[in-house]
Amino acid sequence: MAERLVVLSDMWGLKKGLWITSYLGYLQQYYHITYYDSQQLASINPLIESEENVHAEFTQGGIDTAVAHLLTKETKPCHYLAFSTGGSIAWKAALRGLPIKSLTVVSSTRLRLETEKPSCPITLLYGENDRNSPPKEWSLKLGVKVEVLPHFGHDMYTDEKVISKVSRELLNKVMTKQLHA
Repeated sequence: MAERLVVLSDMWGLKKGLWITSYLGYLQQYYHITYYDSQQLASINPLIESEENVHAEFTQGGIDTAVAHLLTKETKPCHYLAFSTGGSIAWKAALRGLPIKSLTVVSSTRLRLETEKPSCPITLLYGENDRNSPPKEWSLKLGVKVEVLPHFGHDMYTDEKVISKVSRELLNKVMTKQLHA
């Protein structure tokens, strides 16, 4: 039976999310995938277009709304792959009891503000040029490893090289488990 993978979008969700199909193409053969548009989880008005206004909606209650909705929708342990704002949603939900087997977060904008970490295996990736990446002191204090990819910025998760890397690592998790079963 395939492992479950929950995917949480960045703040744009399906509005600017064609890149997500590349991840799904790699992963759908080995994972049963559930995709959540972070804007929909956060109950953000889909007519809001500007980056500043969408960001404000998330930081002024939208992330908490999304966490609450995710906690009601997902009750069984599974793997999570989350991008940007989706990473903050998954992280906070895990701290509130979301059952997670593993958490892979790419370019999460607000994790640097967190003071606790979820009790699950965590993979964090950021681009070298991402101004939202947490400082080294943060990762040392929380005891989490942050992988920094050279020459990439915040939107690195839309690049085919990063898509391939992240997908291969997730596939290795499921393939290793199958080989040892």
